Amino acid sequence: MFGQNIDSLKLALKNAKHDTARCNILFTLAETASDEEWPAFNEQLKKLAEKKLAANSLPKKFYLKHLAFALNNVGVYCDYKGDIPASLENFHKGLKILEELGYKKEAANTLNNIAGVYKEQGDFVNALNYFDRSLKISEAINDKQGIAEALMNSGVIYQDEKNISKALDNFNKSLKIQEEIGYKEGLAMTLNNMGMVYSEQKDFNKALDHFQNSVKLQEEIGDNYGISNSLANIASVLIKTKKLDEALTVAIKGMQISKELGYPAAIQRSATMLVSVYMHQKKYKEAFGMYDLEVNMKDSINNEETQKSALRKQMQYDYEIKARELKNEQDKKDILAKEELKQKEKQRNYFIIGFGLVIMLALFIFRSYRQKQGANLIITKQKLEVEESRKEIIDSIHYAKRIQKAQMPSNNYIEKNLNRLQNKG
Repeated sequence: MFGQNIDSLKLALKNAKHDTARCNILFTLAETASDEEWPAFNEQLKKLAEKKLAANSLPKKFYLKHLAFALNNVGVYCDYKGDIPASLENFHKGLKILEELGYKKEAANTLNNIAGVYKEQGDFVNALNYFDRSLKISEAINDKQGIAEALMNSGVIYQDEKNISKALDNFNKSLKIQEEIGYKEGLAMTLNNMGMVYSEQKDFNKALDHFQNSVKLQEEIGDNYGISNSLANIASVLIKTKKLDEALTVAIKGMQISKELGYPAAIQRSATMLVSVYMHQKKYKEAFGMYDLEVNMKDSINNEETQKSALRKQMQYDYEIKARELKNEQDKKDILAKEELKQKEKQRNYFIIGFGLVIMLALFIFRSYRQKQGANLIITKQKLEVEESRKEIIDSIHYAKRIQKAQMPSNNYIEKNLNRLQNKG
């Protein structure tokens, strides 16, 4: 099913008619494609965004955002490959764009990535500084996943500094948030880190339980890099508990995954475990071969020039931060001015809406008045018609009486005529 989705995205990319659509599809592919494919899709995204920005194409903010995402992914890829200077360079470039665009959540994630690079170099001061900056941003925007990640990563630093109580405190806080939001990737990493703490405390049962639960989650989300790391940790515990055959099986599986990934850090970890297993089994030839591989991978990750380059990148970025402080102050003033303008616009809109409601109410009242007035006219007309009918009836009665009086002689008239007739007789 997942492969079908990737195939659908590839087809959509091929048929896309607009560069904005291509950017969105490439971004999704870079986030969801396999470990072997995603770097190529990400490189396409980076080049397309750079091309559109060089041509001043609109929407500029859209292409800047995708360039920042692509640069961050390049930083991650370079870190996996052991190219620390390139990793930091891309992270810092991406961070600069994100900060200028105001994408706080994404900036916090990049700060986490930068801190991770310094951690790998053993520069715990810079690592904690960047993790702390990431945590503050995440707390400010209530990004629970970002808070959990910063706490977890800071816990790793405290663990490396042997501040176990502080490390476990951070891990437990992180674990609680990750369980709440269902963040499996973070849960897997935190469980793995807690397993390492318990292993150092020689609580091997609890350590194995955490490592194995971590692997289950990593398998669910397809995190092969995490699986190779957790398997190396499981092998370490099995070696400590003298379960060498089980340790060998796990370490070999971890090495196979690490070589498929091609990441020096993963290969180094797996090689270290195999060296330990072979030494305990007195297989010195195999141990020596794995030791050579371990040293080669370690040299590709850590060397003096690498650390110097990393420091140069840090100094350059710090300078850029200071140079942008004045601009940020002006930006804040501009934001306040825009907010005031928005408030005025809201007040105007409220007035218009209120005035409109008053007009509607007045029309309703006027309509009701007209309807009532019309009803009164009808009633008045009906009264007049009734009154007219009544008058006609009364007049008819009076007329009839008059007719009767005209036709019937009076008593005096009759008496006089009778007397006259008698006298004649």
